[in-house]
Amino acid sequence: MRDIVLLFMVGAGLLATIKRPWIGVMLWTWLSIMNPHRYTYGIAYSAPLAAATAGILMLCLLITKERESPFKGPPVTFFVAFVCWITLSWLFGFDVSGDYDQWKKVMKIDVMIIVALMLLHSKQHIFAMLWVCVGSLALLGIKGGIFTITTAGAHRVWGPPGSFIEDNNEFALSLVMTIPLIRFLQLQLKNRWGRFAMSVSMFLCAVAAIGTHSRGALVAITAMAVTLWWRGKKKFGMGIFLGLSAVFLAAFMPAEWYDRMSTINTYQEDGSAMGRISAWWTAWGIAKNHLFGVGFNAARPELFALYSPVPSNNLVAHSIYFQVMGHHGFIGLFLFLAIGAATWRSAAWLRNHKTLPSEARWVVDLGNMIQVSMVGFAVGGAFLSLAYFDLIYNMMVVIVIARIWVEKQRWKTEPMYAPGWRTIPGLASAPKAG
Repeated sequence: MRDIVLLFMVGAGLLATIKRPWIGVMLWTWLSIMNPHRYTYGIAYSAPLAAATAGILMLCLLITKERESPFKGPPVTFFVAFVCWITLSWLFGFDVSGDYDQWKKVMKIDVMIIVALMLLHSKQHIFAMLWVCVGSLALLGIKGGIFTITTAGAHRVWGPPGSFIEDNNEFALSLVMTIPLIRFLQLQLKNRWGRFAMSVSMFLCAVAAIGTHSRGALVAITAMAVTLWWRGKKKFGMGIFLGLSAVFLAAFMPAEWYDRMSTINTYQEDGSAMGRISAWWTAWGIAKNHLFGVGFNAARPELFALYSPVPSNNLVAHSIYFQVMGHHGFIGLFLFLAIGAATWRSAAWLRNHKTLPSEARWVVDLGNMIQVSMVGFAVGGAFLSLAYFDLIYNMMVVIVIARIWVEKQRWKTEPMYAPGWRTIPGLASAPKAG
């Protein structure tokens, strides 16, 4: 039954893409982030749904008049440069054929990010992208949160099989990044029950992130919660909500969870933590001696033998920074950080535009919450390998398009969107403002 429903949804999405290519971007994003086909048991499990979506979308891209240049600001320039550099890194790496599958996986995501920049330009597109990203991960977070509560945290929560976030650590960070995006959408809702549902969603995503037993997620969610509270308009209410949530989680989680979290302070005695430090030393040595890095696999025994003080501990970096440094060298790391810095500045630009008319003031909340999400990614990413995951680049797309939307004052020409519980913010259409 799941297979039939999923195939019907994808088929309907593909038909809609032919008429409105931007819908294909949403379909691809959903398939790429959530991996819904991995929760089926029949033909849909291994069906090339994402490939079919990409193929139809590329054909539509060639003929549509809605196509624009993807170069819409500094974040995009750095992003394209990064894509080119990591391709050179792969070609000049240690194992071109062995790393091909990973390069192809990353390129599929990156090419579709560029396609999104070419097809998305309106408020409706921005909100659609946010709802798809949030819905894809929040549904999994709600499921994981309920699982954690019903099992008293005795078992770890895992991400979608066969995805970038399959591992408990990476899945936890993706949920942490999602919470501020849920908060942004909540701020746009007028109905009390809708806002309450969003609060429950944020809470369950936090529970699921803690339920992964990821130490990096605990650090990330703490940093993000402090930032969220500091920037919130209602600090007292938000403080109570965050405080009660922390107390509930602290009282709820089992002794095994506390034992694992306590190793943050005793990392010298933890084999996993020392393995990461060994990988970081190796990544540093690689970057110093290889201009292009070594490609998409730096966890090679011969590299650890050359650069690590503990050669026997040859693990992956478990850090977005050292992951990119080892894979693509110092230049690759610079470009990766430049994408983040340029996106942060554009988000700050939106956040500081507090004098916009009411119909455009949502961009202030957007810039604010994207920055909060980036704090979670920057802090949690220091301990997790998630440098190529879609969500951070989708956030870049949203910020870039929103800035162009403000600069061109498109609220004067686009449809007005009626508030209230009967419409989903940003998605409902109405006659153009006269």
